Amino acid sequence: MIKKFFYKTIAIYYYLKSFFITLKFKRSLEDDLIYTTQDNFEILVYPGKKEQSEFDFIVKFRRKGTRRERTPKHIHFIVELYVKYYFDKDLTLGLKEHILEMLRNIKPANTFPPSLQFFKPEHVDKFRKLDKFGELSVEFLLVAIELVAIQEKTNYPKGTLTEELYKDLFVKDRFYVIQKATWRNR
Repeated sequence: MIKKFFYKTIAIYYYLKSFFITLKFKRSLEDDLIYTTQDNFEILVYPGKKEQSEFDFIVKFRRKGTRRERTPKHIHFIVELYVKYYFDKDLTLGLKEHILEMLRNIKPANTFPPSLQFFKPEHVDKFRKLDKFGELSVEFLLVAIELVAIQEKTNYPKGTLTEELYKDLFVKDRFYVIQKATWRNR
């Protein structure tokens, strides 16, 4: 009798343990839709795994209605800004200054999912002409860059690499900037 009770208790314990592990795993697979652009890109976040930050998250995007997700990286943003710069230098320099202003105002996330802290849809109006050039809209760039910046500020509150990268954009040698954009903690 005591043996049966003991084995049933052990079975219940392992059942509950596996149940909660499964719940935690499923939660890490669920996305949170943060923003949908006018050109139908969904920008999502997933819980991250960095131990130094309980609010770590991963930014992804996909075309609405598709399943293929991509992870935006600084190099994507930098190349896109170089394309836009080629066609309209003054307006792209204005966009760069807007991005720098945003980066100066970003704070670490203290909830999951994070929320946009700086972006407002009316910010796009001033730069809408740049949507004709490159593959990504200004709206997408502003939202995605902000989320990546929040992610980095959350994980590395004293880090300045992102702001330095955008300060160097169009000022320093293009190859230097591209190399900096692809730098990974090596």
